[in-house]
Amino acid sequence: MFKKILIANRGEIALRVIRTCKEMGIKTVAVYSKADTESLHVRFADEAVCIGPAPSSESYLKMANIIAAAEITNADAIHPGYGFLAENAKFSKLCEEHEIKFIGATAEMIDQMGDKASAKATMIAAGVPCIPGSEGIIKDFAECEALANEAGFPVMLKATAGGGGKGMRAVWKKEELQDCWDSARQESKAAFGNDGMYLEKLIQEPRHIEIQVIGDSYGKACHLSERDCSVQRRHQKLTEETPSPFMTDELRNAMGNAAVMAAEHIKYEGAGTVEFLVDKHRNFYFMEMNTRIQVEHPITEEVVDYDLIREQILVAAGVPISGKNYFPQLHSIECRINAEDPHNGFRPAPGKITSYHAPGGHGVRIDTHVYAGYMIPPNYDSMISKLIVTAQTREEAINKMKRALDEYIIEGVKTTIPFHRQLMDHPDYISGNYTTKFMEDFVMES
Repeated sequence: MFKKILIANRGEIALRVIRTCKEMGIKTVAVYSKADTESLHVRFADEAVCIGPAPSSESYLKMANIIAAAEITNADAIHPGYGFLAENAKFSKLCEEHEIKFIGATAEMIDQMGDKASAKATMIAAGVPCIPGSEGIIKDFAECEALANEAGFPVMLKATAGGGGKGMRAVWKKEELQDCWDSARQESKAAFGNDGMYLEKLIQEPRHIEIQVIGDSYGKACHLSERDCSVQRRHQKLTEETPSPFMTDELRNAMGNAAVMAAEHIKYEGAGTVEFLVDKHRNFYFMEMNTRIQVEHPITEEVVDYDLIREQILVAAGVPISGKNYFPQLHSIECRINAEDPHNGFRPAPGKITSYHAPGGHGVRIDTHVYAGYMIPPNYDSMISKLIVTAQTREEAINKMKRALDEYIIEGVKTTIPFHRQLMDHPDYISGNYTTKFMEDFVMES
């Protein structure tokens, strides 16, 4: 087992990893930028190393600085959390070269699944259902036009190196294709340095449902059932729940088996998520694989009583998994509480938290790194916390979330608490009748 783990991340996920490490008797090293000096992950780690100024390009994305911090503190493993370098094949390889265990996927796996076009080809080979469209990167607009005509409009253009909705365009008719092709490529080039595109048939009225998987270093994988992530804005998730109100036992088994098949096909090691689009007829199609822990992992932990961070560490240390699949015994909902103004287009609202009171009670969990007096820097993601509730039924979970949101006091900055409170009263959400298009028609009440 590892003696000391460096957490190459910040905020709530860094603190989340530190807590599990402490429970396992493993020493921890926090790294931080100058903007994060007062963050709780810095206070609670056994050691802390400043790795640069506020911009992430000069701190949390600075591979040399992180490797140097690991070496001077004698850390024998690095946990990347999510975001930043968590799915960076070069960083995974760099850790290997310095004989530091990267608690995540290998460089080869990240390359294989990180590029959406190659991931799709891999999944087709594994026998996992995929959305009709291009089998690789489209070489030019003429090929794009031919593929779109073959698939039939509407279609979706996607950047092969994309993420967070960048480089994506829904094309509803042939006359829009050229403009969408040009703008998507330009956006992708600017965001990722790569303008490679692929095309898929646009699935209408889709649900975004992902399957949590764990794979060990012996080629065995298991799944921990699904999370429904369909409530999202500009392809950014706002709330998640498990089990999905749209799921049937038959569909859960089929999607779970497909996810395990995908993980075992590439001999996947670590925690990962196989993401699917599910149409209104409950046909499911592979969308992408995230080779890291997810923001929304706590709801899975709550319904199957399973510490995913602990399992990541055990797998990285060479411990085999049981191979058993897990199914939800309870119902859990997560609301992402962000420093954003939901009455003003969810505009980021960094600043100082002047007053902070977290909700409590049975079945309420808060994952956060903030407190009264904490300054939310403008340099990073605007997440303040994740509010997770768990109950026997979905109805009870919704009522518990309403109560918890009513108790949650954050003053000094605008937050998404009012949005989530209205969401919990929305008839379509209460009935479970929502898709990825839900937010297009959602109107905040004043």
